[in-house]
Amino acid sequence: MKRRTALKVMAAAPWFASSLRADENSAAPPRVNMGLVIHSFWVRGPKPLAPDYPPLSDPLDFVAAAAKFGAAGIQIGLGVRDAEYVRRLRQTLERHQMYLEGTAALPKTAADVARFDNELRTANEAGVNVVRTVCMNGRRYETYDTAEQFREFADQSWKALQLAESVAAKYKIRLAVENHKDWRVDEMLGWLKRLSSEYVGVCLDTGNSIALLEEPHEVVEAYAPWTFTTHLKDMGFAEYEDGFLLSEVPLGQGFLDLPRVIGALQKARPEVRLNLEMITRDPLRVPCLTKKYWATLGQVSGTVLAEALARVRHHKPARPLPVVSTLDHRAQLEAETTNVTASLAYAKDVLNLV
Repeated sequence: MKRRTALKVMAAAPWFASSLRADENSAAPPRVNMGLVIHSFWVRGPKPLAPDYPPLSDPLDFVAAAAKFGAAGIQIGLGVRDAEYVRRLRQTLERHQMYLEGTAALPKTAADVARFDNELRTANEAGVNVVRTVCMNGRRYETYDTAEQFREFADQSWKALQLAESVAAKYKIRLAVENHKDWRVDEMLGWLKRLSSEYVGVCLDTGNSIALLEEPHEVVEAYAPWTFTTHLKDMGFAEYEDGFLLSEVPLGQGFLDLPRVIGALQKARPEVRLNLEMITRDPLRVPCLTKKYWATLGQVSGTVLAEALARVRHHKPARPLPVVSTLDHRAQLEAETTNVTASLAYAKDVLNLV
């Protein structure tokens, strides 16, 4: 980060932290043309400290908090809501001039389609036109022990995607499937082309595919034409004995070429929204030098591994990757707020997302 930008970020951080404790009618900071994903408040979710750090799991609460950050919109799960709640949510969004994107789990069986239909109906009534989803919540190299298990997952995912597609088409909602440390590019593009639906595309996470040894900028360029929405983040990594550590860091503090990323997205999909997902947590371990890691990745060549490890060595962090688990809960909450603040300041002042 440039010195001038760093000074702006440091100056802004206390203001933003205090603004989250102000009342909803307090003046908002200048608007940033970037939304906030609920996972950017990973620490606050399990045990918030009220009133300093109130819970944000309710969409109405998240809208109010995101407005205080100057965000352009939010991405959060809506579930199923009654008409009065939807009315209040739409009014709140209109007052803050913010957009809303939803999240929903895929229907795993035909019996689960009714639940998915009800969630997309609620999203539609709330004015949502993009809903993010995933095929797998975990990481393939941790979840599965054999290639056969992964093939079963792929078959189940295909059935779930077909069930979901018909519901998305019914409500004319674009279903954005995240590259969530489950699919490599060739696999995900394979089923996207096979499904060939205007209502199913990608929620492009700019960091996840690194864990599957893929070059992140090439991933962005491959998925860009299919992208409906984004989880924009910057990444840092470092070596460890079984592979490498992978960590979300505030925008501008990692190794991603963010102008290249944003340029590729805006060229392919000018209308796509940029949503910040800055998860404040310990680095993830990517054990790519262990036998289990390769149980589902046997088709990936040794050259790919060598190139991935070379990237890690080429982009050694200037300082140790952040570890937050050793901090008390309040300190973790403060770090989370500062990380989001710094990222939005960088987006506005350096990336010119205004």
